[in-house]
Amino acid sequence: MTRPVLFDLDGTLVDTPNAIVENFTATLAALGVPAVFPEEIRATIGLPLEKAFAQLIGASADAATVEAAVPCYQRLYREQIVPKAKSLLYPGVAEGLAELRAAGLVLAIATSKHTASAEVLLTSAGIRDHFAMVVGADAVTEPKPAPETGLLIAAELGHPAGRAVMVGDTTHDISMAHNAGMRSVAVTYGIHSAAQLAAVKPTWTVADFPAAVAQILRAG
Repeated sequence: MTRPVLFDLDGTLVDTPNAIVENFTATLAALGVPAVFPEEIRATIGLPLEKAFAQLIGASADAATVEAAVPCYQRLYREQIVPKAKSLLYPGVAEGLAELRAAGLVLAIATSKHTASAEVLLTSAGIRDHFAMVVGADAVTEPKPAPETGLLIAAELGHPAGRAVMVGDTTHDISMAHNAGMRSVAVTYGIHSAAQLAAVKPTWTVADFPAAVAQILRAG
């Protein structure tokens, strides 16, 4: 039954969106940049940090300020979010990942975070050992929704992309799966609504993580 299952991280495995909004807000304040609405920040979750900050403050700050935003955000992330990671796991995640591995599946992380940030969060959450690979936006030329992240993982793990399943909570995740020729499971408890996810036509849609695990095991 060995085949790859790829997971997004924020909003899929770990309930970090609210904390991410707070971190973005604190970063902008630290840099002296005018505040933006929380809804605007939430709309950028799933994008690489560089793109998110450029989208949020590119018109109101110079290039040096935008560049300084990423390391400032990452420092706050390590200080504020990482220590709480285990308590932020969505219900059923730890048990579900163990069940998938026990069934012979090989798991990987496909995230828009920087790889080092993802590694630290996974370790703090106590689930890093479940994953054969962690690939962040800094490890590829074109991050999600481009197919490169998914194709890299499939190639490194020695499986055709068509055998893989991508699990995620944003349209970026589902579009990456489509673009890479993978099947996808959209989870509706994260960033994007069920209607937004339906618009990009995931293979399956579920409302919680245990249902995602059950669907992956049924998929064959």
